[in-house]
Amino acid sequence: MTAMREIELGPLRLGAARPLFLIAGPCVIESEEHATRLAEHLAALTSALRLPFVFKASFDKANRSALSSYRGPGLREGLRILGAIKARFGVPLLTDVHEAAQVAPAAEVCDILQVPAFLCRQTDLLLAVGASGRVVNVKKGQFLAPSDMGLIVEKVRSTGNDRILLTERGTTFGYQNLVVDLRAIPILRRLGCPVVLDVTHAVQLPGGAGSRSGGQPEFIETLARAGAAAGIDGLFCEVHEDPSRALSDGANALRLDRLPELLGRVMRLSALAREWDAL
Repeated sequence: MTAMREIELGPLRLGAARPLFLIAGPCVIESEEHATRLAEHLAALTSALRLPFVFKASFDKANRSALSSYRGPGLREGLRILGAIKARFGVPLLTDVHEAAQVAPAAEVCDILQVPAFLCRQTDLLLAVGASGRVVNVKKGQFLAPSDMGLIVEKVRSTGNDRILLTERGTTFGYQNLVVDLRAIPILRRLGCPVVLDVTHAVQLPGGAGSRSGGQPEFIETLARAGAAAGIDGLFCEVHEDPSRALSDGANALRLDRLPELLGRVMRLSALAREWDAL
């Protein structure tokens, strides 16, 4: 078992015995105005709660179900929007990258580079994000056991970068369904990396709506509570003020006005779990 690594991210300290942190934002940048409005709301909410916060949004969703689905504004425009949000609100940023060529420009703007679940074993991409020097968040593939992430962590660490987050987002369970096995949380933590639970993609029903994914957002809080009790270090949550109108993954997004109550409950559970671990 590797000792838990505490990650410094500006003034934030993530992992080890530190309090729960939040990664939240829209699935994809729908417009500059929309992303900015969400960032402002989330920054104010997390500041009031004294909750460490990272704003996330994608400039491109390269793995949409249908060719006609909205993907985002693209690399250049998306990074410009994210950079403006960072300058205005001073929040750390996370975005995902899908190929090695995107890593260098994304690293100039964003603090955390995310490797999507479907790409988590792509060696060239893992080495590129590791070499960027940024914090790396690797989402566990739906097709992997948690113990399989050890070799993925080794790839990133081979670049000299040990600033790694691991995100659980469910495992394929039959057709068009996912299940979260909470045994994954302690197994992943044994790798020495802070562990995040993505409670919105974990309730996704991949391809469940034909040309797009479906979802069961009514179970988001159930998983968030369970994850906090199991000892997660961070919570990943995609939010939207009106998920029915979201341009990507609205079926599994959390409605924005439900976030404060969820965070209040989950933060209390996480603090109790930390106290229990310290006994």
